[in-house]
Amino acid sequence: MSEHQRSDLSCPICRDVFRDPVVLTCSHSYCRACLQTMKVNLMKVKLRKHRQKAPWRNDDLVRAQKQQCRRAERKWRKSKLQVVCRLHAEKLKLFCVDHQEPLCLVCLHSDAHAGHNVKPIEEVARKHREQLRDLLKPLKEKLKNLEDVKEHLRQTAEHIQFQAQQTEKFLREQFKELQAFIQKEEETRIKALREEEKKKSLAMKVKIESLSKDIAALSETVRETEAALGGEEAVFLQNFRSAPQPVSGVLIDQAKHLGNLTFKVWKKMKTMASFTPVILDPNSANPELSLSQNLTAVTCGPRQNLPDNPERFSCFRIILGSKGFSSGTCSWDVEIPENTDWFVGVASESVHRKGTHPSCLWRIGCTNGEYVARSLTDPSTVLPNVWKLNRIRVHLDWERGKLVFFDLDASTHIHTFSHRFTETLFPYFNTHDICTTRGV
Repeated sequence: MSEHQRSDLSCPICRDVFRDPVVLTCSHSYCRACLQTMKVNLMKVKLRKHRQKAPWRNDDLVRAQKQQCRRAERKWRKSKLQVVCRLHAEKLKLFCVDHQEPLCLVCLHSDAHAGHNVKPIEEVARKHREQLRDLLKPLKEKLKNLEDVKEHLRQTAEHIQFQAQQTEKFLREQFKELQAFIQKEEETRIKALREEEKKKSLAMKVKIESLSKDIAALSETVRETEAALGGEEAVFLQNFRSAPQPVSGVLIDQAKHLGNLTFKVWKKMKTMASFTPVILDPNSANPELSLSQNLTAVTCGPRQNLPDNPERFSCFRIILGSKGFSSGTCSWDVEIPENTDWFVGVASESVHRKGTHPSCLWRIGCTNGEYVARSLTDPSTVLPNVWKLNRIRVHLDWERGKLVFFDLDASTHIHTFSHRFTETLFPYFNTHDICTTRGV
Protein backbone atom coordinates (compact mmCIF):
# COMPACT_ATOMS: atom_id res chain seq x y z
CA MET A 1 0.00 0.00 0.00
CA SER A 2 1.41 3.41 -1.03
CA GLU A 3 1.58 6.25 1.40
CA HIS A 4 -1.04 8.14 -0.65
CA GLN A 5 -3.48 5.24 -0.47
CA ARG A 6 -2.82 4.84 3.22
CA SER A 7 -3.52 8.54 3.87
CA ASP A 8 -6.91 8.27 2.13
CA LEU A 9 -7.93 5.53 4.58
CA SER A 10 -6.38 7.08 7.68
CA CYS A 11 -8.18 8.83 10.51
CA PRO A 12 -7.11 12.49 10.72
CA ILE A 13 -7.08 12.20 14.54
CA CYS A 14 -5.03 9.02 15.23
CA ARG A 15 -3.24 9.02 11.81
CA ASP A 16 -3.86 5.24 11.50
CA VAL A 17 -6.10 3.17 9.24
CA PHE A 18 -9.76 3.61 10.20
CA ARG A 19 -11.09 1.34 12.94
CA ASP A 20 -14.88 1.24 12.93
CA PRO A 21 -15.10 4.38 10.69
CA VAL A 22 -17.89 6.91 11.02
CA VAL A 23 -18.78 9.26 8.15
CA LEU A 24 -20.33 12.56 9.10
CA THR A 25 -22.74 14.58 6.95
CA CYS A 26 -19.88 16.81 6.02
CA SER A 27 -18.26 13.72 4.39
CA HIS A 28 -15.41 13.67 6.91
CA SER A 29 -14.51 10.25 8.31
CA TYR A 30 -13.14 9.40 11.76
CA CYS A 31 -12.64 6.36 13.95
CA ARG A 32 -15.62 5.97 16.23
CA ALA A 33 -13.34 5.65 19.26
CA CYS A 34 -11.42 8.80 18.28
CA LEU A 35 -14.60 10.81 18.15
CA GLN A 36 -15.70 9.51 21.55
CA THR A 37 -12.41 10.09 23.33
CA MET A 38 -11.12 13.31 21.76
CA LYS A 39 -10.82 16.01 24.39
CA VAL A 40 -9.27 18.88 22.49
CA ASN A 41 -11.52 21.94 22.79
CA LEU A 42 -11.29 22.92 19.15
CA MET A 43 -12.31 19.48 17.98
CA LYS A 44 -15.18 19.46 20.44
CA VAL A 45 -16.51 22.65 18.85
CA LYS A 46 -16.31 21.17 15.38
CA LEU A 47 -18.01 17.99 16.52
CA ARG A 48 -20.83 19.99 18.06
CA LYS A 49 -21.34 21.86 14.78
CA HIS A 50 -21.44 18.61 12.84
CA ARG A 51 -23.95 17.09 15.28
CA GLN A 52 -26.18 20.18 14.98
CA LYS A 53 -26.31 19.81 11.19
CA ALA A 54 -27.06 16.08 11.00
CA PRO A 55 -26.63 12.76 12.84
CA TRP A 56 -23.90 10.21 12.02
CA ARG A 57 -24.52 8.14 8.91
CA ASN A 58 -24.32 4.37 9.06
CA ASP A 59 -25.47 3.51 5.53
CA ASP A 60 -23.98 1.34 2.79
CA LEU A 61 -21.22 3.90 2.22
CA VAL A 62 -20.00 3.41 5.76
CA ARG A 63 -20.06 -0.37 5.43
CA ALA A 64 -18.13 -0.26 2.17
CA GLN A 65 -15.59 2.05 3.73
CA LYS A 66 -15.19 -0.30 6.67
CA GLN A 67 -14.49 -3.25 4.37
CA GLN A 68 -12.02 -1.21 2.37
CA CYS A 69 -10.25 -0.16 5.55
CA ARG A 70 -10.02 -3.77 6.76
CA ARG A 71 -8.56 -4.91 3.45
CA ALA A 72 -6.12 -2.02 3.39
CA GLU A 73 -5.07 -2.74 6.99
CA ARG A 74 -4.36 -6.39 6.23
CA LYS A 75 -2.42 -5.53 3.10
CA TRP A 76 -0.39 -2.89 4.87
CA ARG A 77 0.46 -5.14 7.79
CA LYS A 78 1.48 -7.93 5.41
CA SER A 79 3.75 -5.55 3.53
CA LYS A 80 5.43 -4.56 6.81
CA LEU A 81 6.50 -8.16 7.33
CA GLN A 82 8.37 -8.19 4.01
CA VAL A 83 11.93 -6.89 4.14
CA VAL A 84 12.54 -4.39 1.36
CA CYS A 85 15.48 -2.31 0.27
CA ARG A 86 15.70 0.98 2.11
CA LEU A 87 16.93 2.80 -0.99
CA HIS A 88 14.71 1.37 -3.69
CA ALA A 89 11.74 -0.14 -1.78
CA GLU A 90 12.28 -3.39 -3.72
CA LYS A 91 12.29 -6.87 -2.26
CA LEU A 92 15.74 -8.09 -1.18
CA LYS A 93 16.60 -11.11 -3.34
CA LEU A 94 20.41 -11.06 -3.48
CA PHE A 95 23.31 -11.03 -1.00
CA CYS A 96 26.66 -9.27 -1.42
CA VAL A 97 29.32 -11.56 0.02
CA ASP A 98 31.95 -8.79 -0.02
CA HIS A 99 29.85 -6.32 1.98
CA GLN A 100 27.88 -8.99 3.84
CA GLU A 101 24.56 -7.28 3.18
CA PRO A 102 21.33 -8.10 1.30
CA LEU A 103 20.62 -6.38 -2.05
CA CYS A 104 17.71 -5.77 -4.36
CA LEU A 105 17.91 -6.07 -8.17
CA VAL A 106 18.48 -2.33 -8.50
CA CYS A 107 21.38 -2.42 -6.04
CA LEU A 108 23.03 -5.15 -8.12
CA HIS A 109 23.65 -2.70 -10.97
CA SER A 110 24.87 0.16 -8.78
CA ASP A 111 28.49 1.25 -8.67
CA ALA A 112 28.68 0.42 -4.97
CA HIS A 113 28.53 -3.32 -5.73
CA ALA A 114 30.23 -3.45 -9.10
CA GLY A 115 32.37 -6.57 -9.44
CA HIS A 116 31.33 -7.97 -6.08
CA ASN A 117 30.56 -11.61 -5.35
CA VAL A 118 26.75 -11.66 -5.30
CA LYS A 119 24.64 -14.75 -4.58
CA PRO A 120 20.93 -15.46 -4.27
CA ILE A 121 19.80 -14.58 -0.79
CA GLU A 122 18.03 -17.95 -0.36
CA GLU A 123 21.31 -19.80 -1.04
CA VAL A 124 23.25 -17.72 1.50
CA ALA A 125 20.46 -18.00 4.05
CA ARG A 126 20.29 -21.78 3.58
CA LYS A 127 24.05 -22.07 4.10
CA HIS A 128 23.90 -19.96 7.26
CA ARG A 129 20.97 -21.99 8.56
CA GLU A 130 22.97 -25.19 8.05
CA GLN A 131 25.91 -23.66 9.91
CA LEU A 132 23.60 -22.63 12.74
CA ARG A 133 22.11 -26.11 12.89
CA ASP A 134 25.63 -27.56 13.13
CA LEU A 135 26.41 -25.14 15.94
CA LEU A 136 23.13 -25.99 17.67
CA LYS A 137 23.81 -29.75 17.72
CA PRO A 138 26.46 -29.71 20.50
CA LEU A 139 24.44 -27.12 22.40
CA LYS A 140 21.34 -29.31 22.24
CA GLU A 141 23.39 -32.35 23.31
CA LYS A 142 24.83 -30.37 26.21
CA LEU A 143 21.34 -29.19 27.14
CA LYS A 144 20.07 -32.76 27.08
CA ASN A 145 23.02 -33.92 29.21
CA LEU A 146 22.30 -31.18 31.72
CA GLU A 147 18.62 -32.12 31.79
CA ASP A 148 19.59 -35.78 32.30
CA VAL A 149 21.91 -34.81 35.16
CA LYS A 150 19.17 -32.68 36.69
CA GLU A 151 16.72 -35.59 36.47
CA HIS A 152 19.32 -37.91 37.98
CA LEU A 153 19.86 -35.47 40.85
CA ARG A 154 16.09 -35.18 41.35
CA GLN A 155 15.75 -38.98 41.53
CA THR A 156 18.72 -39.13 43.89
CA ALA A 157 17.12 -36.51 46.16
CA GLU A 158 13.89 -38.54 46.22
CA HIS A 159 15.84 -41.71 47.04
CA ILE A 160 17.67 -39.93 49.87
CA GLN A 161 14.30 -38.99 51.38
CA PHE A 162 13.09 -42.58 50.92
CA GLN A 163 16.24 -43.96 52.57
CA ALA A 164 15.89 -41.54 55.50
CA GLN A 165 12.23 -42.46 56.02
CA GLN A 166 12.96 -46.18 55.74
CA THR A 167 15.93 -45.97 58.13
CA GLU A 168 13.99 -43.86 60.64
CA LYS A 169 11.13 -46.38 60.57
CA PHE A 170 13.51 -49.27 61.27
CA LEU A 171 15.30 -47.30 64.03
CA ARG A 172 12.00 -46.58 65.75
CA GLU A 173 11.00 -50.24 65.52
CA GLN A 174 14.35 -51.37 66.95
CA PHE A 175 14.29 -48.90 69.83
CA LYS A 176 10.66 -49.73 70.48
CA GLU A 177 11.71 -53.36 70.94
CA LEU A 178 14.58 -52.30 73.20
CA GLN A 179 12.28 -50.06 75.23
CA ALA A 180 9.77 -52.90 75.57
CA PHE A 181 12.56 -55.21 76.73
CA ILE A 182 13.85 -52.67 79.26
CA GLN A 183 10.35 -52.02 80.57
CA LYS A 184 9.64 -55.72 80.91
CA GLU A 185 13.00 -56.28 82.63
CA GLU A 186 12.25 -53.41 85.02
CA GLU A 187 8.85 -54.85 85.87
CA THR A 188 10.34 -58.33 86.35
CA ARG A 189 13.03 -57.10 88.73
CA ILE A 190 10.65 -54.89 90.71
CA LYS A 191 8.26 -57.85 90.97
CA ALA A 192 11.10 -60.03 92.32
CA LEU A 193 11.90 -57.29 94.88
CA ARG A 194 8.25 -57.07 95.96
CA GLU A 195 8.02 -60.86 96.33
CA GLU A 196 11.18 -60.94 98.46
CA GLU A 197 9.83 -58.05 100.54
CA LYS A 198 6.50 -59.84 101.03
CA LYS A 199 8.16 -63.15 101.89
CA LYS A 200 10.60 -61.66 104.37
CA SER A 201 7.99 -59.33 105.90
CA LEU A 202 5.71 -62.33 106.48
CA ALA A 203 8.58 -64.31 108.00
CA MET A 204 9.40 -61.34 110.25
CA LYS A 205 5.75 -61.09 111.32
CA VAL A 206 5.75 -64.75 112.27
CA LYS A 207 8.98 -64.29 114.21
CA ILE A 208 7.58 -61.21 116.00
CA GLU A 209 4.49 -63.13 117.05
CA SER A 210 6.64 -66.03 118.18
CA LEU A 211 8.90 -63.65 120.11
CA SER A 212 5.88 -62.05 121.78
CA LYS A 213 4.96 -65.44 123.13
CA ASP A 214 8.57 -66.03 124.14
CA ILE A 215 8.67 -62.64 125.90
CA ALA A 216 5.60 -63.52 127.95
CA ALA A 217 7.06 -66.89 128.85
CA LEU A 218 10.42 -65.29 129.56
CA SER A 219 8.84 -62.74 131.88
CA GLU A 220 7.48 -65.60 133.90
CA THR A 221 10.90 -67.22 133.78
CA VAL A 222 12.50 -64.02 135.02
CA ARG A 223 10.27 -63.95 138.02
CA GLU A 224 10.99 -67.56 138.68
CA THR A 225 14.69 -66.96 138.15
CA GLU A 226 14.77 -64.08 140.57
CA ALA A 227 13.16 -66.29 143.12
CA ALA A 228 15.66 -69.03 142.34
CA LEU A 229 18.59 -66.73 142.83
CA GLY A 230 18.17 -66.99 146.50
CA GLY A 231 17.95 -70.79 146.43
CA GLU A 232 20.46 -73.57 146.18
CA GLU A 233 23.10 -73.45 143.38
CA ALA A 234 22.20 -76.91 142.07
CA VAL A 235 18.54 -75.98 141.64
CA PHE A 236 19.52 -72.70 139.90
CA LEU A 237 21.68 -74.49 137.31
CA GLN A 238 18.99 -77.09 136.58
CA ASN A 239 16.39 -74.38 135.76
CA PHE A 240 18.72 -72.07 133.66
CA ARG A 241 17.88 -71.63 129.95
CA SER A 242 19.89 -69.52 127.43
CA ALA A 243 18.28 -66.38 125.90
CA PRO A 244 17.03 -66.59 122.22
CA GLN A 245 19.58 -65.56 119.55
CA PRO A 246 18.92 -63.13 116.52
CA VAL A 247 18.17 -64.82 113.17
CA SER A 248 20.38 -64.04 110.06
CA GLY A 249 19.20 -63.45 106.49
CA VAL A 250 15.99 -61.64 107.41
CA LEU A 251 16.77 -58.34 105.58
CA ILE A 252 16.26 -57.52 101.86
CA ASP A 253 19.23 -58.67 99.77
CA GLN A 254 19.87 -55.30 98.13
CA ALA A 255 23.19 -56.46 96.70
CA LYS A 256 21.36 -59.12 94.72
CA HIS A 257 18.94 -56.61 93.23
CA LEU A 258 21.29 -53.67 92.61
CA GLY A 259 24.73 -55.21 92.18
CA ASN A 260 25.97 -55.00 88.54
CA LEU A 261 22.41 -54.22 87.49
CA THR A 262 23.23 -52.68 84.10
CA PHE A 263 25.70 -55.47 83.30
CA LYS A 264 23.11 -58.13 84.11
CA VAL A 265 20.51 -56.40 81.94
CA TRP A 266 23.02 -55.98 79.09
CA LYS A 267 24.02 -59.63 79.35
CA LYS A 268 20.39 -60.64 79.13
CA MET A 269 19.89 -58.28 76.16
CA LYS A 270 22.56 -60.18 74.26
CA THR A 271 20.06 -63.01 73.84
CA MET A 272 17.89 -60.73 71.68
CA ALA A 273 20.79 -59.13 69.79
CA SER A 274 23.30 -60.57 67.36
CA PHE A 275 26.53 -59.23 65.92
CA THR A 276 27.35 -59.58 62.22
CA PRO A 277 30.87 -58.57 61.12
CA VAL A 278 29.60 -57.88 57.59
CA ILE A 279 26.75 -55.43 56.97
CA LEU A 280 25.69 -55.13 53.33
CA ASP A 281 25.92 -51.73 51.65
CA PRO A 282 22.59 -50.90 49.93
CA ASN A 283 24.23 -48.04 47.99
CA SER A 284 26.41 -50.57 46.13
CA ALA A 285 23.61 -53.02 45.33
CA ASN A 286 22.67 -53.77 41.73
CA PRO A 287 19.07 -52.56 41.10
CA GLU A 288 17.88 -56.18 40.86
CA LEU A 289 18.94 -56.91 44.45
CA SER A 290 16.72 -56.28 47.48
CA LEU A 291 18.02 -56.21 51.06
CA SER A 292 16.49 -57.30 54.34
CA GLN A 293 15.66 -54.66 56.91
CA ASN A 294 18.75 -55.40 59.00
CA LEU A 295 21.02 -55.37 55.90
CA THR A 296 22.31 -58.92 56.37
CA ALA A 297 20.37 -60.78 53.63
CA VAL A 298 20.03 -60.08 49.91
CA THR A 299 17.51 -61.45 47.40
CA CYS A 300 17.38 -61.20 43.62
CA GLY A 301 14.12 -59.86 42.16
CA PRO A 302 12.55 -57.34 39.77
CA ARG A 303 14.66 -54.35 38.81
CA GLN A 304 14.12 -51.32 41.07
CA ASN A 305 14.24 -47.65 40.14
CA LEU A 306 17.38 -46.65 42.04
CA PRO A 307 19.85 -43.79 41.47
CA ASP A 308 22.88 -44.72 39.37
CA ASN A 309 25.31 -43.40 41.97
CA PRO A 310 29.06 -44.08 41.54
CA GLU A 311 29.09 -46.82 44.22
CA ARG A 312 26.31 -48.89 42.60
CA PHE A 313 27.04 -51.91 40.37
CA SER A 314 25.31 -51.68 37.01
CA CYS A 315 26.85 -54.91 35.73
CA PHE A 316 25.94 -58.25 37.28
CA ARG A 317 23.91 -58.73 40.47
CA ILE A 318 26.65 -57.64 42.87
CA ILE A 319 26.66 -56.08 46.32
CA LEU A 320 29.56 -55.32 48.68
CA GLY A 321 29.92 -55.13 52.41
CA SER A 322 29.71 -51.69 53.95
CA LYS A 323 33.10 -51.94 55.69
CA GLY A 324 36.44 -52.65 54.06
CA PHE A 325 39.54 -54.29 55.53
CA SER A 326 43.11 -53.14 55.00
CA SER A 327 44.84 -54.91 57.91
CA GLY A 328 44.41 -57.72 60.40
CA THR A 329 42.03 -60.68 60.07
CA CYS A 330 38.28 -61.02 59.75
CA SER A 331 35.83 -63.89 59.26
CA TRP A 332 32.19 -64.05 58.25
CA ASP A 333 29.70 -66.77 57.36
CA VAL A 334 27.50 -66.88 54.27
CA GLU A 335 24.31 -68.94 53.86
CA ILE A 336 23.21 -69.78 50.31
CA PRO A 337 20.31 -72.26 50.64
CA GLU A 338 19.00 -73.70 47.36
CA ASN A 339 21.06 -71.20 45.37
CA THR A 340 22.68 -72.54 42.20
CA ASP A 341 24.13 -69.34 40.73
CA TRP A 342 26.32 -67.30 43.09
CA PHE A 343 29.79 -66.07 44.01
CA VAL A 344 31.23 -64.93 47.35
CA GLY A 345 34.64 -63.55 48.26
CA VAL A 346 36.29 -60.13 48.34
CA ALA A 347 36.63 -57.19 45.96
CA SER A 348 39.28 -54.49 45.95
CA GLU A 349 38.31 -50.85 46.36
CA SER A 350 39.10 -50.16 42.66
CA VAL A 351 36.72 -52.82 41.33
CA HIS A 352 34.86 -51.84 38.15
CA ARG A 353 31.23 -51.09 38.90
CA LYS A 354 29.86 -49.69 35.63
CA GLY A 355 29.25 -51.23 32.25
CA THR A 356 32.19 -53.67 32.05
CA HIS A 357 32.97 -56.97 33.66
CA PRO A 358 34.26 -56.33 37.19
CA SER A 359 37.90 -57.11 37.93
CA CYS A 360 40.03 -57.17 41.10
CA LEU A 361 37.95 -60.00 42.61
CA TRP A 362 38.86 -63.14 44.55
CA ARG A 363 35.86 -65.46 44.89
CA ILE A 364 34.40 -68.95 44.74
CA GLY A 365 30.96 -69.79 43.45
CA CYS A 366 28.55 -72.01 41.59
CA THR A 367 27.82 -71.52 37.89
CA ASN A 368 26.50 -73.88 35.22
CA GLY A 369 26.28 -76.65 37.81
CA GLU A 370 29.97 -76.45 38.76
CA TYR A 371 31.76 -75.11 41.84
CA VAL A 372 34.68 -72.93 40.72
CA ALA A 373 37.27 -70.49 42.04
CA ARG A 374 38.20 -67.28 40.20
CA SER A 375 41.07 -64.91 40.92
CA LEU A 376 41.38 -61.49 39.26
CA THR A 377 41.09 -62.05 35.49
CA ASP A 378 42.40 -65.64 35.60
CA PRO A 379 40.19 -68.39 34.14
CA SER A 380 37.98 -70.42 36.46
CA THR A 381 39.37 -73.36 38.39
CA VAL A 382 36.97 -76.22 39.11
CA LEU A 383 36.87 -77.06 42.82
CA PRO A 384 37.39 -80.80 43.42
CA ASN A 385 35.47 -82.84 45.99
CA VAL A 386 32.80 -80.17 46.47
CA TRP A 387 29.24 -81.49 46.18
CA LYS A 388 26.81 -79.20 47.95
CA LEU A 389 27.57 -75.91 49.68
CA ASN A 390 24.98 -74.28 51.96
CA ARG A 391 27.06 -72.51 54.63
CA ILE A 392 30.50 -71.06 53.89
CA ARG A 393 32.99 -69.39 56.18
CA VAL A 394 35.21 -66.74 54.59
CA HIS A 395 38.44 -65.94 56.45
CA LEU A 396 40.61 -63.01 55.34
CA ASP A 397 44.16 -62.52 56.61
CA TRP A 398 45.05 -59.27 54.81
CA GLU A 399 48.63 -58.94 56.05
CA ARG A 400 49.57 -62.54 55.24
CA GLY A 401 47.77 -62.34 51.88
CA LYS A 402 45.44 -65.28 52.52
CA LEU A 403 41.76 -65.68 51.66
CA VAL A 404 40.43 -69.04 52.87
CA PHE A 405 37.00 -70.67 52.34
CA PHE A 406 35.55 -73.42 54.55
CA ASP A 407 32.49 -75.67 54.25
CA LEU A 408 30.81 -75.29 57.67
CA ASP A 409 28.42 -78.21 57.18
CA ALA A 410 31.18 -80.67 56.29
CA SER A 411 33.86 -78.91 58.42
CA THR A 412 36.26 -79.07 55.48
CA HIS A 413 38.58 -76.69 53.65
CA ILE A 414 37.34 -75.55 50.22
CA HIS A 415 39.95 -73.26 48.69
CA THR A 416 42.70 -70.75 49.52
CA PHE A 417 43.81 -67.70 47.52
CA SER A 418 47.32 -66.35 48.11
CA HIS A 419 48.00 -62.79 46.98
CA ARG A 420 49.90 -59.74 48.16
CA PHE A 421 47.02 -57.38 48.85
CA THR A 422 47.67 -53.66 48.49
CA GLU A 423 44.14 -52.19 48.50
CA THR A 424 41.25 -52.15 50.93
CA LEU A 425 39.13 -55.29 50.44
CA PHE A 426 35.35 -55.45 50.77
CA PRO A 427 33.22 -58.57 51.24
CA TYR A 428 31.73 -59.44 47.84
CA PHE A 429 28.44 -61.18 46.94
CA ASN A 430 27.00 -62.03 43.53
CA THR A 431 23.70 -63.90 43.56
CA HIS A 432 20.66 -64.82 41.45
CA ASP A 433 18.68 -65.98 44.49
CA ILE A 434 19.12 -65.56 48.26
CA CYS A 435 22.33 -64.89 50.18
CA THR A 436 22.68 -64.17 53.91
CA THR A 437 25.64 -63.12 56.06
CA ARG A 438 26.02 -64.31 59.63
CA GLY A 439 28.22 -63.48 62.62
CA VAL A 440 31.22 -65.62 63.49
